[in-house]
Amino acid sequence: MIDISLPQFEFPVLESGWVWLAGAGPGDPGLLSLHALNGLQQADVIVYDALVDERILQLVGNETEIIYAGKRGGKPSPKQSSISIKLVELAKAGRRVLRLKGGDPFVFGRGGEEALALVDAGVPFRIIPGITAGVGGLAYAGIPATHRGVNQAVTFLTGHDQNGVAPDQLDWDALAKGSPVIVMYMAMKHISLITEKLMNGGRSAAEPVAVICNATQQHQQVLETTLGSCADDIAKSGLKPPAIVVVGDVVNLREQLNWIEPALARTSQKEEEPAL
Repeated sequence: MIDISLPQFEFPVLESGWVWLAGAGPGDPGLLSLHALNGLQQADVIVYDALVDERILQLVGNETEIIYAGKRGGKPSPKQSSISIKLVELAKAGRRVLRLKGGDPFVFGRGGEEALALVDAGVPFRIIPGITAGVGGLAYAGIPATHRGVNQAVTFLTGHDQNGVAPDQLDWDALAKGSPVIVMYMAMKHISLITEKLMNGGRSAAEPVAVICNATQQHQQVLETTLGSCADDIAKSGLKPPAIVVVGDVVNLREQLNWIEPALARTSQKEEEPAL
């Protein structure tokens, strides 16, 4: 167990019958918050998502029950309703429950749905925010979500709706014209349709795009392309989700701000050096 005591600060207690909905961040265990770590060390049971790094689960106690509840597109996954019911059942049984979700629970994480289910069941809960991939993943790729002189607004959107299709309720023309930077979650499956909609709305085919796969992890990959070539370049690259796609001139800053690849190269070099 890691000592997280801080002078003049008392961490909250995870009580029996409570559920804490916590964000684990985009991947790198170092981005886990102290509140989330505190929950990990107190919980009787942890219900975790597919995108939670396995190293984070090593921070729990030996007696803690760990339940996988991951949802991945195109693969057998528990229904959202079943996950919410499970959380209620565990809490009603007097367990101290930590629901650990990738990124931030309230940013395309279905945390709101689970929290509402807890409200309906009369289960007390706490929300612990996490670093969302649309911010942390960009930072690890050397791309600011906002940069003075480049963009004064940024839009976050999901590339598919609850039925798994590209969201048709979005005003793509308005997005294309009104948002200088667009950050898309879960967009790879429908990237051809999405880029077509953005270009039909007035975005230039030459506009820079970055695709960040496995953001913040050691096997992170970044593909730099353009809006017009994006779909073809992704297909040729063989990149697979999870990925964040960012559209806008902030991508050009990566040439100067790409700090992570030299750091990863140094790490790899140390691992390959023979022991003396």
